[in-house]
Amino acid sequence: MGKSRKRIIGTKDRPRLSVCRSLKNIHVQIINDLEGKTLAAASSLKIKKGGNIAAAKAVGEEIAKKAKSAGITQVVFDRGTSQYHGRVKALAEAAREGGLLF
Repeated sequence: MGKSRKRIIGTKDRPRLSVCRSLKNIHVQIINDLEGKTLAAASSLKIKKGGNIAAAKAVGEEIAKKAKSAGITQVVFDRGTSQYHGRVKALAEAAREGGLLF
Protein backbone atom coordinates (compact mmCIF):
# COMPACT_ATOMS: atom_id res chain seq x y z
CA MET A 1 0.00 0.00 0.00
CA GLY A 2 1.50 3.32 -1.08
CA LYS A 3 1.60 6.55 0.86
CA SER A 4 -1.36 8.08 -0.94
CA ARG A 5 -3.52 4.96 -0.53
CA LYS A 6 -3.12 5.15 3.26
CA ARG A 7 -4.63 8.64 3.25
CA ILE A 8 -7.35 8.11 0.62
CA ILE A 9 -10.27 5.97 1.78
CA GLY A 10 -13.58 5.59 -0.02
CA THR A 11 -16.72 5.57 2.12
CA LYS A 12 -20.38 4.92 1.32
CA ASP A 13 -21.12 8.65 1.01
CA ARG A 14 -17.91 9.46 -0.86
CA PRO A 15 -16.37 6.43 -2.61
CA ARG A 16 -12.88 6.34 -4.12
CA LEU A 17 -12.38 6.92 -7.86
CA SER A 18 -9.32 4.77 -8.56
CA VAL A 19 -7.37 5.23 -11.81
CA CYS A 20 -5.04 2.60 -13.25
CA ARG A 21 -3.01 3.71 -16.25
CA SER A 22 -1.04 1.30 -18.43
CA LEU A 23 0.83 1.89 -21.67
CA LYS A 24 -2.06 0.75 -23.86
CA ASN A 25 -5.21 1.36 -21.76
CA ILE A 26 -6.69 3.25 -18.84
CA HIS A 27 -9.06 1.74 -16.27
CA VAL A 28 -11.14 3.41 -13.58
CA GLN A 29 -13.24 2.07 -10.69
CA ILE A 30 -15.49 3.63 -8.06
CA ILE A 31 -14.83 1.72 -4.83
CA ASN A 32 -16.38 1.67 -1.36
CA ASP A 33 -13.37 0.65 0.74
CA LEU A 34 -15.35 0.14 3.94
CA GLU A 35 -17.42 -2.65 2.37
CA GLY A 36 -14.76 -3.69 -0.17
CA LYS A 37 -17.15 -3.32 -3.12
CA THR A 38 -16.69 -1.91 -6.61
CA LEU A 39 -19.72 0.25 -7.36
CA ALA A 40 -18.91 1.13 -10.99
CA ALA A 41 -16.09 0.56 -13.46
CA ALA A 42 -15.02 1.68 -16.93
CA SER A 43 -12.09 0.92 -19.19
CA SER A 44 -10.65 1.87 -22.56
CA LEU A 45 -10.51 -1.83 -23.51
CA LYS A 46 -13.98 -1.62 -25.05
CA ILE A 47 -13.28 1.75 -26.67
CA LYS A 48 -11.45 1.49 -29.99
CA LYS A 49 -9.35 4.61 -29.33
CA GLY A 50 -6.68 2.81 -27.29
CA GLY A 51 -4.57 4.44 -24.60
CA ASN A 52 -4.53 8.07 -25.70
CA ILE A 53 -6.07 11.26 -24.30
CA ALA A 54 -9.24 10.85 -26.39
CA ALA A 55 -9.78 7.40 -24.88
CA ALA A 56 -9.19 8.79 -21.38
CA LYS A 57 -11.84 11.47 -21.97
CA ALA A 58 -14.30 8.83 -23.18
CA VAL A 59 -13.63 6.68 -20.10
CA GLY A 60 -14.14 9.74 -17.85
CA GLU A 61 -17.49 10.46 -19.47
CA GLU A 62 -18.53 6.81 -19.20
CA ILE A 63 -17.68 6.55 -15.49
CA ALA A 64 -19.58 9.76 -14.79
CA LYS A 65 -22.69 8.29 -16.47
CA LYS A 66 -22.37 5.03 -14.53
CA ALA A 67 -21.87 6.93 -11.27
CA LYS A 68 -24.99 9.02 -11.87
CA SER A 69 -27.04 5.91 -12.57
CA ALA A 70 -25.74 4.39 -9.31
CA GLY A 71 -26.65 7.58 -7.41
CA ILE A 72 -23.06 8.71 -6.79
CA THR A 73 -22.28 12.42 -7.05
CA GLN A 74 -19.14 12.90 -4.89
CA VAL A 75 -15.96 10.84 -5.00
CA VAL A 76 -12.39 10.95 -3.70
CA PHE A 77 -9.90 10.96 -6.59
CA ASP A 78 -7.12 8.35 -6.33
CA ARG A 79 -4.57 8.69 -9.12
CA GLY A 80 -2.35 5.98 -7.63
CA THR A 81 1.30 6.43 -8.55
CA SER A 82 0.52 8.29 -11.79
CA GLN A 83 1.09 12.01 -12.06
CA TYR A 84 -1.92 14.29 -12.51
CA HIS A 85 -0.94 14.98 -16.10
CA GLY A 86 -1.91 13.91 -19.61
CA ARG A 87 -4.36 10.98 -19.69
CA VAL A 88 -5.07 11.04 -15.94
CA LYS A 89 -5.87 14.75 -16.08
CA ALA A 90 -8.06 14.30 -19.18
CA LEU A 91 -10.01 11.52 -17.45
CA ALA A 92 -10.50 13.61 -14.32
CA GLU A 93 -11.69 16.67 -16.24
CA ALA A 94 -14.13 14.60 -18.31
CA ALA A 95 -15.53 13.02 -15.13
CA ARG A 96 -15.98 16.49 -13.61
CA GLU A 97 -17.77 17.71 -16.73
CA GLY A 98 -19.99 14.63 -16.50
CA GLY A 99 -21.16 15.71 -13.05
CA LEU A 100 -18.82 14.06 -10.52
CA LEU A 101 -17.57 16.28 -7.71
CA PHE A 102 -14.02 15.87 -6.38
